[in-house]
Amino acid sequence: MAGASGTPLDVRLLPAALGCWGVTIAGITLGWRAGLWVCAGLGLSVAGAGIILARSRFRAPHRAAWWVVLAALLASAGFGVAASWQAYRVSAHPLGRLATGSVVTAEMVAGDPKPLPAHSFGGRQWTMRATVREFRYGATSVHGDAAVTVIMPERIWSGLVPGQHVTVRARLEHPWRRDLTVAVLRAQGPPIRVGTRPWWQSAAAAVRGNLSEAAERALPPDAAGVLPGLIDGDISGLPEHVREDFRAVDLTHLVAVSGTNVSIVLAGVLLATRALTLDPRWGAVLAALALIGFVVLARPSPSVLRAAVMGAIAVLAMVTGRRKQALPALCAAVIVLIALAPQLAVDIGFALSVLATAGLILLAPSWSRWLEQRGWPPLAAEAFGVAAAAFAVTTPIIAALTGHVSGVAIVANVLVEPVVAPITLLGVGAAALSCCWQPAAIWVLNLAEPPMWWLLFVAEHAAALGISLPTPAGVRGAVLAGALIGGGVAVLGRLGARRTRPPPGSAPPPAPGDGSVNLSPPTRRIVP
Repeated sequence: MAGASGTPLDVRLLPAALGCWGVTIAGITLGWRAGLWVCAGLGLSVAGAGIILARSRFRAPHRAAWWVVLAALLASAGFGVAASWQAYRVSAHPLGRLATGSVVTAEMVAGDPKPLPAHSFGGRQWTMRATVREFRYGATSVHGDAAVTVIMPERIWSGLVPGQHVTVRARLEHPWRRDLTVAVLRAQGPPIRVGTRPWWQSAAAAVRGNLSEAAERALPPDAAGVLPGLIDGDISGLPEHVREDFRAVDLTHLVAVSGTNVSIVLAGVLLATRALTLDPRWGAVLAALALIGFVVLARPSPSVLRAAVMGAIAVLAMVTGRRKQALPALCAAVIVLIALAPQLAVDIGFALSVLATAGLILLAPSWSRWLEQRGWPPLAAEAFGVAAAAFAVTTPIIAALTGHVSGVAIVANVLVEPVVAPITLLGVGAAALSCCWQPAAIWVLNLAEPPMWWLLFVAEHAAALGISLPTPAGVRGAVLAGALIGGGVAVLGRLGARRTRPPPGSAPPPAPGDGSVNLSPPTRRIVP
C-alpha cells in the first residue's frame, strides 16, 4: 500500500492483526467448538502456505509477502486456540450452569462501577464487570475464577474501586451477550462484606472526589456534572438531559475515557517539555509518568488500557509525522491488547477506538490536504479532515447499534473540538492541584467555565435540530451506512478532481510525502 507520494506504508502486521481479531471474535461468539473448526482450517492453510513456500521459487518481494501471510495464519491459529479455550472455560463453569433465579453468595474482585441510564431497569442503578473467586449455592461452595456482570441497585456500590474484594448476595441470570462473562448477578441489597482498597486506588478515588467537589463549587450544575467525565470518565453526576443531547449528536465519546483524552494529556506534556527546553529523554519520561498517572486516575481496566494505547499511538502519528510507523504500532497494539484481554475483541468501544485511530493515521492527512487545496484555511481543513475521517470509519458501527446516523455529528464535533483540549488540560491541572490546594483547583476550573458553556451550548442546540437519518439496525444498517459514506466520498472526490484538473500541458502540483493514504474525503467523530 502506498501513500500519496508513493511512499509505501508498512502493512506487514495488518493481516496478523485482522486475523487474530477475527478468530477471537469467532471463538467467543460462536462457541469453542466452532472456534476449533476455524483453527483446524487455519492449520490446513498454514500447511498449504508452507508447502508453497518450500516448493516455489518466488522472487524476494513475493517470498516476503508469503512469509507475512504464513506468520499471520500462525498467529491467528494461536489466538483461535486461546479464544476457544476461554469460551470452553466459560461454558463449563459451575456458576453458569445454575438455573436462572438461583440465589448465590459470591466473593469477587470488583471492577469499576458505572451508573446505568436512569430509564434502564426501573431507575438509576450501577453495573460493573467483576471476577468471582468463590461462590456458595446452598451448602455447596465452589472455587474458580469467573467473569460476571454485576447489577447493583443502590448508590452505596458506587464507592467500590477496582481490585477491592467484596462479598455479595445476588440473584443469577444468564449472560446478556457473549463476552466471556459466565453470568449476570443482580445484587440483593448492599454488600455483605467489603475489603480494604488498594492504596493506589484509594489515592485515585480521593483525587476523583476532590475534582468533583471542586467542579461543583466552580461551575454551574450541568457543567459540574460533565467535567469529571471529560477528565477521568466519572459520569456518576452526568445529568440525563445532557446525556441524551450528547447521544443525539454523537458527542458521547467525550465523556468516556478515550484515546482523545490520553493524546491531549501526552501532547500537553511534550509541548511543555519542549517549551522548557528540556532534554527529549526527559520529555519521554514525563510523558510515560503522565500516562501511568492518567490510567490510575481513570481506573485501570481493559477499556482504559485500550484508550491509553490508542492515544499514545495517535500522539506518535501527530508529533513525529511518521505515519508509516504508526500503522504497524496500531496493529501491534491490537494484537497485544486482545492477547491480554480477549473480551476486547467483542467490545464496541475497542472497535470504535481502533477504527478512529486508523482513520487519523490513514485518511485524515490526505483529506485535510484535499480541503486545503480547495481554499480552506489550514486549521479548519485539519479539524474538518480529522472529524470527517473518524466519522466515516465509525459511523457504520454506530448505525448498526442505534439505527440512525446523525446529520449534525460532523459539524457538532468540529465546533466543540477547539474547546476539548483546553477543558482537558485545565481539568487535569485542577485534579493535580486538588490534592494539595483546593482553592487553586477551583480557580483553575473557573477558567474552564467559558469552554464548558460552549460545549453544552453546541450539544443542546445541535440536538434540538433533530436531524438524523434512520437506518436499519444491525448488519444491514452498517452496510447501508458504509455504502452511503463510500458513495459520498467517491462523488466528492470526482467533483473535486474535475474542478481542480490542470490545463493541458501544465505540471501537476507536488504531493507531500507524509506516507498517508491518498483517499478523497468527507465525514467525522473522534472516539478513540
